[in-house]
Amino acid sequence: MDRPCLGMGCCGSKMGKRTFSDRIVSSHNLVSIPNRITSNGKSRNSCIFTQQGRKGINQDAMIVWEDFMSKDVTFCGVFDGHGPHGHLVSRKVRESLPVKLLSFLNSIKSKQNGSTGTRSSKSDGQEADKEESAGEDKKNYLWEEAFLKSFNAMDKELRSHPNLECFCSGSTAVTIIKQGSNLFTGNIGDSRAILGSKDSNDSMVAIQLTVDLKPDLPREAERIKQCKGRVFALEDEPEVSRVWLPYDNAPGLAMARAFGDFCLKDYGVISIPEFSHRVLTDRDQFIVLASDGVWDVLSNEEVVEVVASTSNRASAARLIVDSAAREWKLKYPTSKMDDCAVVCLFLDGKMDSDSADYEEQGISSATNAAESDESQGTEPCLQRNVTVRASSTDQGRNSYGNLNAETAGDAEKEKTKEGEQNWSGLDGVTRVNSLVQLPRFSGAKPKSF
Repeated sequence: MDRPCLGMGCCGSKMGKRTFSDRIVSSHNLVSIPNRITSNGKSRNSCIFTQQGRKGINQDAMIVWEDFMSKDVTFCGVFDGHGPHGHLVSRKVRESLPVKLLSFLNSIKSKQNGSTGTRSSKSDGQEADKEESAGEDKKNYLWEEAFLKSFNAMDKELRSHPNLECFCSGSTAVTIIKQGSNLFTGNIGDSRAILGSKDSNDSMVAIQLTVDLKPDLPREAERIKQCKGRVFALEDEPEVSRVWLPYDNAPGLAMARAFGDFCLKDYGVISIPEFSHRVLTDRDQFIVLASDGVWDVLSNEEVVEVVASTSNRASAARLIVDSAAREWKLKYPTSKMDDCAVVCLFLDGKMDSDSADYEEQGISSATNAAESDESQGTEPCLQRNVTVRASSTDQGRNSYGNLNAETAGDAEKEKTKEGEQNWSGLDGVTRVNSLVQLPRFSGAKPKSF
C-alpha cells in the first residue's frame, strides 16, 4: 500500500526536525500511536464502547484519535459493517480512512501553498476581516476536499483489495474532525452523529449533525432509480426500504451509501460522503457518534439525557449501549439485538477528575444497574434527572426515524406536526442491513416506492 506522510509539517525538508507523525509509514504500526484508541476504554477527552449483538460476530468498529495532526485536532469515527465480510470491511476502513484523510489534506494544502502568491503586509481592518474570512473558507475547502478524496480512495482500495471480498459486503462511516472550535463531519450510511448542547434556558438539547442516508430519502431514491437500481420494501417489513438489483431481488441493502457493496455501485449506491461544517460554541457540551443499533431503539434526546446525567464520564458510552440493550429487550423481545458502537467526545476537554479505573467504576456500575433491574423484575428505564428538549434539527422525522430534509440545515426549517408520535419504523421487525445471505423470496410481493 501507499506510504503516506502524516502530520501537517512532515512534507518539508528532510533536514527539518522529525515529528512522531513522520515515523508513521504504514497502517501496521498504528497501534503504537499514543492517544489513539479503538477498543473499549477512554482517553483524555472521550470514551468509547462497543457490544456484540445477537446476530453473530460484532461488525461494528470505532476510533478516537486525539492529537490527530496537532494538539487541537481530534478524529472520531464509527463504522458499521454488513454482509458476509462486514466485520473485516469496517475494521479496514477504521485503520485506513484516517491515514488517507491526513495524506490528502497534506497534498491539497501543499498544492494550495505552492500556487498562492505573496501578499502585502499592510492592510486596513476591513482587509484583515476579509483575509480572516478567506482563511476560514480555505480551511473549510481543505477539509471538504480531503474528506471527498479520502472516501473515494478508501472505496477504490476495497475494490482492488486482494484478500477482502467486498462484492456483497460493506460498511457505513460517520466521522468527525474537531479542530479547535471547528467541527467537520463526513458520513455515509445510517450511523449517526449528534451534539449535546445547552439552550438559552440552560436545558440540554439534542442536535442531529448528520442525516441517515437511507434508500427512502427522495434524493437518494431518485439517484438509485436513475441508475436502474430499485428501491422498495417487502410486505413483511414495510418500514424498511432496501436497494435491489434491476433484475433480481437481491441483495436488499438497507442504506443508500456505503463503502464496498460493489454489486450495487453501478446501480446508485455510492461512497461519496455528506460533508458539513459547524462552529462550536461554549454551550456545546459533547458529541455522540453511534451505529444504528443504538438509534434503532433510542432517540437523540434519550442519548443526550444518558450522557448529561451520568456522574462518571468514562462510563458514558457504556451506559448508552446498556440503555440500548434494555430497549431492544422491551421493544423487540422476539428480535435479535443489533451490534452497538458508541463514541462520546466531551468538548470541554475534561474527563472525571476523581474518576477511578474505567473497568472498575464505569463498566461495573453500568452492568450492575442492568442486572439489578432484571433481578428485581422492574422495567429498566433511562435516568430522568435532566431536562432534554428536541432541537429543531430533530423535528420533521418520517416513520423511518430519518430526516426527510435534503440536509440537516433544511431539516432545521421543518416543524413537527402537533401531536405527531415519535416512533421507530422497526416496530415488530427484525432488521438486517442486507438480505444477501437469506434464502430467495420469490413468493414475496414487494412494496414499491
